[in-house]
Amino acid sequence: MRRIAVLTSGGDAPGMNAAVRAVVRSADFHGLETFGVRDGYAGLIEGRVEPLGARAVSGILHLGGTVLGTARSPAFRTTEGRRQALKHLDLFGIDGLVVIGGDGTFRGGDALSREGHIHVVGIPGTIDNDLIGTDFTLGFDTAVNTALESIDRIRDTAASHGRLFFIEVMGRHSGWLALYSALAGGATEVLVPERPTDVARIRERIRRSFALGKRFCLVVVAEGDDAGSAFEIAEAVAEGVDVDHRVTALGHVQRGGPPMMRDRVLGALLGDAAVAALIGGADRAMVGQRCGEVVHTPLERTWSTADRTPEDLLTLMDRLAR
Repeated sequence: MRRIAVLTSGGDAPGMNAAVRAVVRSADFHGLETFGVRDGYAGLIEGRVEPLGARAVSGILHLGGTVLGTARSPAFRTTEGRRQALKHLDLFGIDGLVVIGGDGTFRGGDALSREGHIHVVGIPGTIDNDLIGTDFTLGFDTAVNTALESIDRIRDTAASHGRLFFIEVMGRHSGWLALYSALAGGATEVLVPERPTDVARIRERIRRSFALGKRFCLVVVAEGDDAGSAFEIAEAVAEGVDVDHRVTALGHVQRGGPPMMRDRVLGALLGDAAVAALIGGADRAMVGQRCGEVVHTPLERTWSTADRTPEDLLTLMDRLAR
């Protein structure tokens, strides 16, 4: 292993830059040359590959998003597109590739390794926290705290006016972000894709909370909930609750901003681990952290069975909602 490259792909997540920095500096420590790929697999197909030295990644640790850029690439899903990507990796003499992203990124890296002579190691970077093989993914902690800050602000106005608020957070297929922000934000109810939504039950819980003297209620809704958007759910619930209600969709604000401490440290840890994995001969593997220890998981397993939101935390929400 003499030369490695690093790219970020799929949705951006706070902490990606911390991981890129760690990959470059760890590789430099071990005497490897590092190259950065612009705009993910799209950039790899187009040959937008450039040297990255230790100084080139100075001052990026605290930045949100990804300085390398990211892009969706329909062309990379084709055999011809991957052949072009492999051609450019060969052109630059690159032996190993670190891919930072979610399940789509890992599917691409897995296919690239199987079709060419390139070792691929993945770093989990997605605010959805929906990959097998790591307790938390890069960006999840920051996204939760961003959502939580908004929930705290909404609580102030909800309490002032005696209102019911529905707050929609990201999570098309995963409820991790909704669950953690709801639990930390003291919400009355959380709706996640992994659990069928019972509008009548929610309506009764909210009615009971107000009857017990509660001045406001917050309901956190994952955007992928089976009952629809937060706006649709709010209308259905409000039909049987005689209280003023409002809806706020947080949207892409959850992706941006400086990474929190945990994502910076996790990025540093996994970036270094990815380089060590490549040096050790790992291929088609993701580096993650389980119970404080770095672990390797085959890429194809990371997306095979999505990590479901913890049932014990969902039942804890039920017990604490009053």
